[in-house]
Amino acid sequence: MARKLRLEYADGLYHVINRGNYRRDVFESAGAVGSFEEALAEAVLRHGWALQAYVVMSNHYHLIVKTPEPNLSQGMHWLQSTVATRFNLYRSERGHMFQGRFQALPIEDHRVMGHVIDYVHLNPVRAKIVTPGEVGFYPWSSLNRFLQRGRFPGLDPKGALEGRGWRDNEAGWTGYVQYLVELAGNLEEQARLGYDGFSSGWAIGSNDWRRALAKVWASTELVSGLAASEAAALREVRWRTSLDDVLRRYGRTQEEAKASRKTLEWKLRVALAVREESGAAVSWLARELNLGTDASLRSLLSKLRHERTQRYSA
Repeated sequence: MARKLRLEYADGLYHVINRGNYRRDVFESAGAVGSFEEALAEAVLRHGWALQAYVVMSNHYHLIVKTPEPNLSQGMHWLQSTVATRFNLYRSERGHMFQGRFQALPIEDHRVMGHVIDYVHLNPVRAKIVTPGEVGFYPWSSLNRFLQRGRFPGLDPKGALEGRGWRDNEAGWTGYVQYLVELAGNLEEQARLGYDGFSSGWAIGSNDWRRALAKVWASTELVSGLAASEAAALREVRWRTSLDDVLRRYGRTQEEAKASRKTLEWKLRVALAVREESGAAVSWLARELNLGTDASLRSLLSKLRHERTQRYSA
């Protein structure tokens, strides 16, 4: 049986997200959120995680998790099943509490993680639940615990503070909160940092790192272990990595391909090589190499493949 894919490794950094089933407001009361926080604290302790940040919204949650051991799936399965069991018992309900398998985006390094932590702490502000000046008063987040309610074992302040030189003391947290308040009002800076991509795709980091990570997993079969959006994003990174490699072998660039005539033979040979090496979709190749419609490209590739077969068998 094919192994389910989840990008897990020792000392992994992840942005974990999940929503209530049918996007329902599963965290509609203080009791529901408190129960989730209690289970989260247990999961962190059970699995040896360093929880860098979290926020619980009405219908979803965000976690920033560091896993010294490659056990993210194991811990998340325990967390979500425990929360659902307790929730259903309390509400006398049955069924799934969450939308499905959680989304877990690997994060490149601690520098990038710092920006994602800020994104998580600013979630209530971006949702217009609190004002920027009230960011530390939103009750259901790690920031509020660091500032007011007290932290549980495994809730680690280093990710939010150390990358910018702040210490885990009153002055350090005052500086961090002021930074968040200023950042909340600077949408241009949020866009520059990549906020739009922090909850989508399959990994958070530089293009070079994402491509290198995709190569590591290129031999792993994509099955239901990844959410559809994650799997699709990872496939496309693998296709692009293959395209870059093939173009280098041909001494060509993607800019040349996009600016040149649609049926040039070298472009067709590049497309065929990429499709055979990575399984890239015809529609994606047609778009990335300026090769016309899907149907015409499919026909041209079939003809090129037939000619190659005839030549080798002659």
